[in-house]
Amino acid sequence: MQLAYTLLDVFTGKPLTGNQLAIVSKADGLSDARMQAIAREFNLSETVFVRQPLIERHTASLRIFTPTTELPFAGHPTIGAAVLLGLQQRAIAVRLEEKIGLVTCVMERVTRSSGVARFKLPQLPQEMGPGPDIADVATTLGIAPEDIGCGLFTRPAHFSAGVEFYLVPVKNAEVLARLKLERRGWTDIYPAGQNSVYVFTQTPNEQGNDLAARMFAPGMGIGEDAATGAAAAALIGLLALDPEHQNGQKNYRLRQGHEMGRPSLIELQVGMEEGQLVHGGIGGAAVIIAEGTLDLPSAS
Repeated sequence: MQLAYTLLDVFTGKPLTGNQLAIVSKADGLSDARMQAIAREFNLSETVFVRQPLIERHTASLRIFTPTTELPFAGHPTIGAAVLLGLQQRAIAVRLEEKIGLVTCVMERVTRSSGVARFKLPQLPQEMGPGPDIADVATTLGIAPEDIGCGLFTRPAHFSAGVEFYLVPVKNAEVLARLKLERRGWTDIYPAGQNSVYVFTQTPNEQGNDLAARMFAPGMGIGEDAATGAAAAALIGLLALDPEHQNGQKNYRLRQGHEMGRPSLIELQVGMEEGQLVHGGIGGAAVIIAEGTLDLPSAS
């Protein structure tokens, strides 16, 4: 069995930066176990398997796997798949069936091997419960309790837009850069979902972005992720609590991956009506960097 695959760098327009992604084409004949094994072989934060859509007018059906588990939705696989399929099919609208539901992307070609995609969140973020204790969080991140909190956001929160994340605001970019993780007790302090933590801060002194973040997900088989659209989607739920933003759309630019040497940039859209979140959007660039073939035994 031979399967074509493509490697992309996502949330960047520059090769060898951003978040790496593998996309396996024509994956309809693969079992869940075989897809998981292939994702483990690539050992990237996510691998996407493209299958025929259930509804003909849609572009494709996607299955998304980390090295250890399947996800119902993820941002950088959605952006990467939308750019790849948009380039291949010369389409500006890419409709992707994911486990969370239909995700419709708008894709703009930049070069023969790169583009920019944006999509409306298929599920608006919701608060999943109280955030963990500040002192416990500080211990897991190797910082002081007084380093937690940023502007309006004074304590950790727990949100999901399809995938659960613990959102931890920290004082500034210097604190964000010097995190030193303590894994002991991690699953006790962050018990939900895949024990995933998104640490973020505001960056008023930086040009080109409004926020910075780092994501850690031991439950997904990921140490640190270079760019996490699903976490940024969850963060939209927290950003929507800004009392000064009651109506209209506000755009944010969030950097991630800089501490890993994989700089990434995620676009966020927060749409409000009478103080209620009515729209969330994620956008970013992606660039193809390699193509190849998997040569596997025929058993699925």
